[in-house]
Amino acid sequence: MARLVKIGLTGGIATGKSTVLRRWQQAGAQTVEADQLAHQTFEPATATWEEVVRVFGKDILNPDRTINRRKLGDIVFNDEPKRLALNRIVHPAVRQMWSRWLQEQARGGGDPAVVAIPLLYEVGAEKEFDFVTAVGCSEPTQMARLTAKGMTELQARARVRAQWPLSLKMERAEFVIWNDGQPAVLEQQADIVWQTIKESAHAA
Repeated sequence: MARLVKIGLTGGIATGKSTVLRRWQQAGAQTVEADQLAHQTFEPATATWEEVVRVFGKDILNPDRTINRRKLGDIVFNDEPKRLALNRIVHPAVRQMWSRWLQEQARGGGDPAVVAIPLLYEVGAEKEFDFVTAVGCSEPTQMARLTAKGMTELQARARVRAQWPLSLKMERAEFVIWNDGQPAVLEQQADIVWQTIKESAHAA
């Protein structure tokens, strides 16, 4: 059985990572998103949910006891120690989940497996992957996309500033996709990178 090729997909907030992931999924990739796994850690009565509520209080809960992610985000993105505290609770659980998922994919074989991790470099996970692709765009584009989703300019800027500079992520990645233009241009770049990765995997 061929060795599973593991790809990390990262980049800044609102750069287009999910669009690239969907494109690769359509091309045959096995995919998972760390953000979706993080949502699972917030489900009521899980160990991570209990710890988050203990640290941040019951004011972050909706009436159905789910965590109000926007309210929690407003807290942590305006307070660095609290953001780091949340990361210490959630990130280890999420990393364990996607690591287990990769192990399952390795047993099944098949096409390369892609894990989308916004904070891949921030949590030091790059060594877990054969290739890393970073998706980037200009900061004005990030701001426009975030405010279009209903965030204030202050909320959007706080979220952008909470991540490593895009330039640093792009310098470290094996592949870079720049998403400042039309969707068709993004898709074309995604297709080229995917084909290159698959050819490199077959040649290895």
